[in-house]
Amino acid sequence: MSAAADLIALDRVGMVYEAESGPVVALREVSLRVGRGEFLGLVGPSGCGKSTLLRLIAGLRPHTSGHVSVDGVEVVRPITRVGMVFQAATLLRWRTVLDNVLLPAEMAGLNPGRYRERAHELLHLVGLGEFGRKRPGELSGGMQQRVALCRALLLDPPLLLMDEPFGALDAMTRDELNLELLRIWGESGSERKTIVFVTHSIPEAVFLADRVVVMSPRPGRIAAIRTVELPRPRTIQTRLSPELGRLALELHEALSRPAAAA
Repeated sequence: MSAAADLIALDRVGMVYEAESGPVVALREVSLRVGRGEFLGLVGPSGCGKSTLLRLIAGLRPHTSGHVSVDGVEVVRPITRVGMVFQAATLLRWRTVLDNVLLPAEMAGLNPGRYRERAHELLHLVGLGEFGRKRPGELSGGMQQRVALCRALLLDPPLLLMDEPFGALDAMTRDELNLELLRIWGESGSERKTIVFVTHSIPEAVFLADRVVVMSPRPGRIAAIRTVELPRPRTIQTRLSPELGRLALELHEALSRPAAAA
């Protein structure tokens, strides 16, 4: 992958936290490039630094060594053209669904009225067109995550960082939202967003991603990178394919090995 095709570049990135008991090395020597329009899955054991890595890319935490750049610019402060989706939908309970989707425009100092049409379009896109005036408490967990995804997409960022967004949902809702995410991402679109998707589910990562990165236990390093050659568009039948099972098993085995050059 050429440098010009990369949206994200990590070069020997390290992260050290200062704790009461002393320094904690969260990430060590992480080097990775993510192409424009790529769907990258990120898996690894709890505490290996997956979420930390997302925050470094977004500029929400400063890295302590190495270099992080997005779209060719060194990340030294929070970047603006990024959407983030977390495991909890974190919707504001006192606001309507529509007003929750419009929140990024308000926080960016923009006129929310100019984005109402787009907010309505996004809600229709995820099947919530009739729920704009509802409060989050009137929605199921899966519906709330759809609202969180709309909120992340409101300002049309080229980059989506997703941290276990479906991890708290039941299996059927999770499968449904996997397919919804792929549809929104644009299985055949020419201007796909770049997505970095953190999950504890290796089958989920394989089903969604173009490549899957396996991280080692803390201090987090890259233990393996595997390309997913499953054809797109991906469907429910894809989940049952022998190739998905084979690659998922290979990634499970990579998790149990010491970190090595990918």
